[in-house]
Amino acid sequence: MSRPSAAATSGPLDLLTVGRISVDLYSNEPNAGFGDPQTFVKSVGGSPTNVAIAAALLGHRTALLTKVGSDPFGDYVISKLLGFGVDTSFVGRHPTFRTPLAFAAMTPPEDPVLMFYREPEAPDMTIAMDDVPLDAVRSAAVFWVSASCLSKEPIASSTRAMLAERNRATHTVLDLDYRAMFWASPDAAHSAISAAVPFATVALGNRQECEVAVGSSDPAEAARRLLAEGVELAIVKMGAEGVLVATNVGSAIVAPTPIEVVCGLGAGDAFGGALVHGLLSGWSPERMVRYANAAGAIVAARLLCSDDMPTAREIGEFESTGVVPVRVGDRSEVSCA
Repeated sequence: MSRPSAAATSGPLDLLTVGRISVDLYSNEPNAGFGDPQTFVKSVGGSPTNVAIAAALLGHRTALLTKVGSDPFGDYVISKLLGFGVDTSFVGRHPTFRTPLAFAAMTPPEDPVLMFYREPEAPDMTIAMDDVPLDAVRSAAVFWVSASCLSKEPIASSTRAMLAERNRATHTVLDLDYRAMFWASPDAAHSAISAAVPFATVALGNRQECEVAVGSSDPAEAARRLLAEGVELAIVKMGAEGVLVATNVGSAIVAPTPIEVVCGLGAGDAFGGALVHGLLSGWSPERMVRYANAAGAIVAARLLCSDDMPTAREIGEFESTGVVPVRVGDRSEVSCA
């Protein structure tokens, strides 16, 4: 698989994402729990990280604002990002906190159980304004923020400042990205995320994430509330029922592509990277969501997230044939018996 180079940026980026990064370990054994003998495949993860990788593999100049530890896993993550073609100019190193780990057990494959190791604190939550490349924030064609960035300080204040500095420029994307473990309570998450919605031109999330953000899990009502806050493009993921895409002109439901799921993780991030491609290409909302659905289906039919993100050729092939392209790649495995 050919990948673009990751030379230092010169000029505006196509995409700048902000937020979580980790080393992910995926169980090879379907339906095996953490108490069972397992082997794990190592990759790099974190939702904003995966979105940056997905967009880079579709040919875009992407960068990631995050932090890793000053440890061997931090070295591994940066090496992987460079290999995918993601600019690492804004990936910092924390002197003491370790690069986070995330384990995934396929119990079941459609909805894996996750176990995070982010103690005593994850480096990616320590991003302060001194770490922020304001010129890149202002000038990136797409600026993508994960709502989990709003859950802790100092990254929460830095994220609010970046959104204010961005001044709702096209395209400012808020991924509603709710994971309960990052928040003191759903009410705390609602307060922080709902306050960020008016800074976005694009907002996307599933039913639960929309309920946390705007107080409704009903797709049509959630989209209406997002648009009422000034969002120009609202996307509500409805699982097997498809994706609701809405603007002030109208709305539509884009049907999903049936697929045999190998791992439910990463499909949403592949969707995000492909959505970025559609935004940059000037496509209609329905076309970009169909393309994003195809990208998500491909990743759901593979085990990993970042390493299994599709290329434009693979998405085109899948859209034409309905068959997920087979890829054979290098994988790092560890065993836990």
